[in-house]
Amino acid sequence: MDTNFSDDFLVKGKFSIKKASTEYKGKLTKEEGGQLLIEEKEKLRELQEKLYADGSKSLLVILQAMDAAGKDSLIEHVFGGVNPQGCNVTSFKTPSSKEYSHDFLWRHYLALPQKGMIGIFNRSHYESVLVCKVHPEYNLSEKTWSSVKDFDNKFWENRYESIRNFEHHLSQNGTTVVKIFLNVSKDEQKKRLLDRINEQEKNWKFSAADLPERALFPQYMEAYETAINETSKDHAPWYVLPADNKWFARVAAIQIIIDTLEKMDLKYPQLGDKEKAGLEEAKKTLESE
Repeated sequence: MDTNFSDDFLVKGKFSIKKASTEYKGKLTKEEGGQLLIEEKEKLRELQEKLYADGSKSLLVILQAMDAAGKDSLIEHVFGGVNPQGCNVTSFKTPSSKEYSHDFLWRHYLALPQKGMIGIFNRSHYESVLVCKVHPEYNLSEKTWSSVKDFDNKFWENRYESIRNFEHHLSQNGTTVVKIFLNVSKDEQKKRLLDRINEQEKNWKFSAADLPERALFPQYMEAYETAINETSKDHAPWYVLPADNKWFARVAAIQIIIDTLEKMDLKYPQLGDKEKAGLEEAKKTLESE
């Protein structure tokens, strides 16, 4: 049985969202997937410790998805076993007035992981070519443009170029970028939204604002397809994961992250002769107590 899915969902060449599965789960059962996730979490914990010890590189994981696709629970289940000192999660909401007073990438620079760290963006700079593409009037809050008519093809080409340059700059300066889109179907999203209404303990998750956005599902899919095609590069690849089965999306995501960390050629620091001699002296001192 093939239990490694890390390369199966890498975007290669022209991406079509209509051809991307939302239901695929390989030949795994949910129980097998749960056990595999436990095993992979131990690998991730060890690699995260090595990244922290190495201290020369960082990993940025970008998660994008429609409402109710499972971003929050994926973060909880995939990264729940790593040392919290070496991992930061940033959830990007609607920009504040201060953030709108800067360029659209500014607040994302502030949240980047430092060397030795894993940074997770729950939503990201891609919102500027997703929700802001579906609702172009939102861009007016940046106060740089005077009319929705300003948001023509050239405007969006510039946005994609800015994102590509941003991610290329990160990759050249020690940050590896991995981008994951959780591809949930409209039917599954409906089921999960209804669960939030019907199950009292999930009521807090439901927002009436989700429904108008759901009505724009086709427009969002078009925006995602374009953004992925415009920005999937070898140094900042996109992975499109089937997300109708949350447990499978978690397994695929953790394998992608593990494979990425393994390719980063991380090393534990090597002690010099002076440091090794110091260890021997410390050992003798402790053993003589």
